[in-house]
Amino acid sequence: MRIVHAVCTDAFAGVERHIAMLAVAQADSGHEVVVVGGHARTMREVMDRPDIRHVAASTVWEVSRALGRLGDASVFNVHMTSAEIAAALARRSRRVPVVATRHFAATRGRSSRAAGLVARLAARRISAQIAVSRFVADRIEPTSTVVVSGVAPAGEPRAASARERRVLVAQRLEPEKQTADAVRIFAASGLAAEGWSLDVAGEGRQRRRLESLASQLGVGQAVRFLGHRSDTAELMDRAAVLLAPRPDEALGLTVLEAMSHGLPVVAAAGGGHLETICTTAPETCYSIGDLTAAASLLAELAHDPARRNALGQRLRTAQLRHFSVAAQAAATEAVYRSVL
Repeated sequence: MRIVHAVCTDAFAGVERHIAMLAVAQADSGHEVVVVGGHARTMREVMDRPDIRHVAASTVWEVSRALGRLGDASVFNVHMTSAEIAAALARRSRRVPVVATRHFAATRGRSSRAAGLVARLAARRISAQIAVSRFVADRIEPTSTVVVSGVAPAGEPRAASARERRVLVAQRLEPEKQTADAVRIFAASGLAAEGWSLDVAGEGRQRRRLESLASQLGVGQAVRFLGHRSDTAELMDRAAVLLAPRPDEALGLTVLEAMSHGLPVVAAAGGGHLETICTTAPETCYSIGDLTAAASLLAELAHDPARRNALGQRLRTAQLRHFSVAAQAAATEAVYRSVL
């Protein structure tokens, strides 16, 4: 097949990472893959192969024009509502079936009545819909096929004794990510007084507030704001524990990547976490809002290297068995073929 992915953005976050990793797996399966949209340099770095074409585009009109020029595609796989609208506007490619991947647990066009109308009109062009988790599927317009996202396998994980005294958070610093909870959990754990650090990888509007919060809680010197990082894999290899505080994460690619690296995770027991880390290691998931319990879990793991080793191996095995990008690509291909 000739598969065209489309997203109306020039950024690189979870959705774009999802697209890039899936594109590589689809190319590995022998398909011709084109990706329209996403941060040009980072998308190419992640895909990193000459047989995957990337087309720079960020607005609805730019993506629509690109899709119109790619009208001989077998299928358009669009990601997020703006790309659905772009596909609907691509008149020269009306015969190409459209598959929409839903990445968020929210209905289309909820920002305003006008946006909702446009989104519903664009949705008429969609032949099939994929949800990245059961959590998402249960909260969007029916009907969806759940295809859980996967990640590529990492190498043999480092032993706990070879890891550093670092707790890692890797996400955008935006309100919905609830990074402030991670700072509060780390402060309450008491690990800062024992020489541990909280490494916060990511950028966003909340950075200054988070820096101020860390200072107010007396852990400012132990919380390191690393900014946007392209070496997340290396950070995961060095860290001892990952914190995943968002309670309504659609799925959580960062959690899956941590699992692939054998990195223990302390996570809020909600959203897509219930389908990933909380299924595999429910003992490391805390009730939503119970930051005291989260701090206790974090401290217990930090003080028990043997437990971290055993848990890391269990998480890595679960990722290889249940959350591989190859399995995701195969299930996605089945959805494509259902509309051809």
